[in-house]
Amino acid sequence: MIYGAMKFSIGGPLKLAFRPWVEGLENIPAEGPAILASNHLSFSDSFFLPAVLDRKVTFIAKAEYFTTPGVKGRMTAAFFKGVGQLPVDRSGGRGAGEAAIKSGVDVIERGELFGIYPEGTRSPDGRLYRGKPGGLARVALATGASVIPVAMIDTEKIQPPGKVMPKLMRPGIRIGRPLDFSRYNGMEHDRFVLRAVTDEVMYEIMKLSGQEYVDIYATAAKRQIADEAKAQKQALKEAQKEAEQAQKEAQKEAQKEAEQAEQQTEKQAERQTEKDETDEKERSDS
Repeated sequence: MIYGAMKFSIGGPLKLAFRPWVEGLENIPAEGPAILASNHLSFSDSFFLPAVLDRKVTFIAKAEYFTTPGVKGRMTAAFFKGVGQLPVDRSGGRGAGEAAIKSGVDVIERGELFGIYPEGTRSPDGRLYRGKPGGLARVALATGASVIPVAMIDTEKIQPPGKVMPKLMRPGIRIGRPLDFSRYNGMEHDRFVLRAVTDEVMYEIMKLSGQEYVDIYATAAKRQIADEAKAQKQALKEAQKEAEQAQKEAQKEAQKEAEQAEQQTEKQAERQTEKDETDEKERSDS
């Protein structure tokens, strides 16, 4: 009931304003469980994809969206619950991962669509990053549900970081054919199998999205970007400090030269005065 109301009040205007184009809707089953594995470019991905589907799709979201205090926090929690997102505490390491897997299994066992972002976080630069082998592969192998690769296209351009107002443009959604991993039944605890399943899904997403693939985790890429930004900031700070020091040294040198020139001028003036006095005396004596 709440999901339907949210989809009508948000999904309808979203489709009307941005007119997202969609390919491959026929690959979404009319009924029964399936896992939608998507790339993750923008916060809006979890809204555009459900908006174009007739069926409910449930994503997992970080618990902070549901536990923030105050009126705004309660409104945010109500909103995310309304659009079918499940809270998962991502700060607890292995326990957090197990909670995410259980949430996915519960959704699949209810015969619904479960949405997951194998990268684990939004891409920091629009490229496709290595998929994490835990949640996606384990839910797929534990339940036998097919995995449908999904590519969100250009959603990161609608509201780039630092922009308040979204840009009205047409994002795209490309839905691939379902992937069957029944050949791996009973092997959900084999890390090599989990890696193989995840990599196969990421390869299909890459083909659908046309993104450049980077074989590191997006979280590691974000740390690298943050470290590089920090290093650049430090380098700029040091360069500014060196420039200020050089400017001070140049000012001191210029002041010293000016003082020396002034002293030289004074000495020349004194010598000229002495010469003038001597010449005057010689004329007087003669």
